[in-house]
Amino acid sequence: MASLAWLLIPVLAAVGAGLWGSWAARNRKSGRTGDVSELNGYAAFREAMEKSHAPAAGVPEAPGTAETAETADAEPGVRAG
Repeated sequence: MASLAWLLIPVLAAVGAGLWGSWAARNRKSGRTGDVSELNGYAAFREAMEKSHAPAAGVPEAPGTAETAETADAEPGVRAG
């Protein structure tokens, strides 16, 4: 009889694991749209980030970033002088 009790423990564990697995894999249709809404949100995020990196119209560049004719003609790594 004691061996049957020890056999009952893994059987109950297997039944419990099966019930939990079926519950965890259930189809959730409670108003969630899943990946579609997440992908739309990510697309909006990427669009906003691309807009923030575009130079604004009418805003001058920071000093020292504009390439002059003198530096444009120089070889890379060689200072004009």
